[in-house]
Amino acid sequence: MNRTTPSAKTAGGDFAGLAAAADPRLFTPGPLTTSRSVKQAMLRDVGSWDKEFAAVVVRVRESLLAVAGVSRRQGYEAVLMQGSGTFAVEALVASTIPPHGRLLVIANGAYGERTAKIAAVQRVAVTVLRCAENQIPSVDEVDRLLSEDRSISHVAIVHCETTSGILNPIDEIGPVVRRHGRVFCVDAMSTFGAVPIDFAACGIDYLVSSANKCIEGVPGLAYVICRRDPLLASEGWARSLSLDLLDQWRYMERTGLFRFTPPTHVVLAFAQALEELEREGGLAARAARYQANHRRLLGGMREMGFREYVRPDLQGYIITSFLCPEDSHFEFVEFYSRLHDKGYIIYSGKLSDAACFRIGNIGRIFESDIEALLAAIARTLREMGVRLPPGVA
Repeated sequence: MNRTTPSAKTAGGDFAGLAAAADPRLFTPGPLTTSRSVKQAMLRDVGSWDKEFAAVVVRVRESLLAVAGVSRRQGYEAVLMQGSGTFAVEALVASTIPPHGRLLVIANGAYGERTAKIAAVQRVAVTVLRCAENQIPSVDEVDRLLSEDRSISHVAIVHCETTSGILNPIDEIGPVVRRHGRVFCVDAMSTFGAVPIDFAACGIDYLVSSANKCIEGVPGLAYVICRRDPLLASEGWARSLSLDLLDQWRYMERTGLFRFTPPTHVVLAFAQALEELEREGGLAARAARYQANHRRLLGGMREMGFREYVRPDLQGYIITSFLCPEDSHFEFVEFYSRLHDKGYIIYSGKLSDAACFRIGNIGRIFESDIEALLAAIARTLREMGVRLPPGVA
């Protein structure tokens, strides 16, 4: 039976039209709504050993250091890792902590807890400093633990804990970790590229993020930006072959390529996303757009009577948790489904102590998209017969 294969031009046109006309808007912490040009960048096939692809990998690594505001001359490196952001977190935990070291995980949400679980699975000694999901950790408590337990070699924290949307004070905790001579690891999954991070001032040794967050790429690629010295010092500590961060870096240095099959299409999309970040005006411009999205979202949700879970002074502008209305007509699954049918996707709650849902402000979305979402939410509440107490903008 003969089958007709569409040409690349036809397939690209069809795909672009579908993306523009049919894809819902994603108000999540990732994957995100991406630009048409990022999607189109994936419509090419390249060889994983091809010199063209190797040049793209080099360019991506250099661009990441530029976004971070650091350089190889200053002793920093960017290491790409296949998989989601969690793969890079596990690579960090599994390959950079010494056999007799201990990881202190500062946790106020599900993603800090996931780091602690990774450590346990990898047989890494771990201590967890927990606080409420709508509170930031105590810097004094971190100081005390580091003073009392000399076995702690590494400290890990999530910058923006997307469980709630809270922004943790890495600029206060990092200097404490550095004063105690420990290694500081930051999960900046949902902040890197849109929230300013001063690597030197925060004393960051390792920072982990992924392509499908504020840089607005697609899922399947993560990366670690780190100081070269602690990376080199981790020789022989890896507990995994495929997640060996030092070996991955050395191979990339030697060949410009990945050790194992890379997500070629994802890397091409990420290179395009990095170019678009630069054209937008870099981190400052993207931060301004996301902040404007966040301000409009908060104003509109408050006007309708919704309340946030996190105090405004602790809330980041990446994603916001809203308390579910107490009205008996409100049921999140129905609320989500009705919004989905209107072309808007939000996020369910992940809190342990409160019924919430989450709305993200990041990705290729603008204030006009926020306005459209707010109108859809208001319409959905009327359809469900939900009445909220009068709000205040």
